[in-house]
Amino acid sequence: MDRETGSTITIIVVDDHGIVRDGLSALLDGHFHMKVIGSVANGKDAILATERLKPDVVVMDLVLPELSGIDATARILAALPLTRIVILSACATSEHVFRALRAGARGYVLKECASAELVQAVLAVVAGERYLSRRIVGFVIDSLLGDAECASPIESLSPREREVMHLTVSGASSAEIGEKLSLSRKTVDTYRSRVMEKLGVPDLAGLIRFAVAHAMTPV
Repeated sequence: MDRETGSTITIIVVDDHGIVRDGLSALLDGHFHMKVIGSVANGKDAILATERLKPDVVVMDLVLPELSGIDATARILAALPLTRIVILSACATSEHVFRALRAGARGYVLKECASAELVQAVLAVVAGERYLSRRIVGFVIDSLLGDAECASPIESLSPREREVMHLTVSGASSAEIGEKLSLSRKTVDTYRSRVMEKLGVPDLAGLIRFAVAHAMTPV
């Protein structure tokens, strides 16, 4: 992404907690060359807002209603490949980091050090670089040196299967999911069965436990 020196960096903030969105907006707007032009609370609105406003950078949480930050990242970049996405999350496992990077995120900042690093991350990704929080860099290097297996069973799910899973663990019934996704109830049940088979969980309770353990549902 080529930019003129001194031009304003436009940003959209995506987080399901209003107080966090407000705080991040104030932090980023306080920087001379940055302007927050939108803030939204879920993954689907992130896609719509990005397509409409075309920001330079999207600061994205991972655990979001409607659609996860990883899925939203992949969809945004499919439509707007020049957009830079910085993940801002409390999730610090190698699985989350590698899935985010594979989806196309250029930066990954932990919420525990957001105020110190987020501005640096935004400036870095706009300059065409990658940015990872220091603690993340350590275990990424360890994983590479150890030839660690980073694949997750979640990656075997299709986007539609992840949508059905997300809505299921959020408490929606098959009928409600079908109405939301324009699917028949039978098709929803089929998707759910495939999800449970791929993830190796025997029942709905197991599916919910899996989702919570992998930070796939808001708390």
